[in-house]
Amino acid sequence: MKKLLIIYYSYTGGTAQMVEAAARAGQVEHGIEIDILRAEDCQPEHMLSADGYIFATPENLAAIAGVMKAFFDRCYYPLLGKIEGRSYAAMICAGSDGENAQKQLERIATGWRLKKVIDSLIVCTHAQTEKQILAPKTISETDRQRCAETGATISAGLAMGIF
Repeated sequence: MKKLLIIYYSYTGGTAQMVEAAARAGQVEHGIEIDILRAEDCQPEHMLSADGYIFATPENLAAIAGVMKAFFDRCYYPLLGKIEGRSYAAMICAGSDGENAQKQLERIATGWRLKKVIDSLIVCTHAQTEKQILAPKTISETDRQRCAETGATISAGLAMGIF
């Protein structure tokens, strides 16, 4: 059985909804176990036990969320050279364009020599005021479907052994 580990952080619920959609779609695949961990709980040993990953984070101040950055800081060096070639996908819940958060996350994954198996997904909520930014988010059905496609794609690829 292959294991997909979804590591995420969510403050206003948007990223959590994205993760739920990806996990639900991925669980349909036979031969796949899906574990979901909040970034603050994920340790290097969790990553070592997985065959592929989905990293999901909000965009905060044009970067990945601080809690997600702390996860990468905590796990990066202990895993360097130990997870090369494993598959990953990324999902970003952005208030504006999410591109800097995407670049930051992809650069970290490149350092680990992970294999990106689907284009990183950015869901833009267009939250620009303090009130909008801090408000609970509702991810549209269309965007949740895009997240589901991410989860289904990486799960199917892991199950078939193509990545």
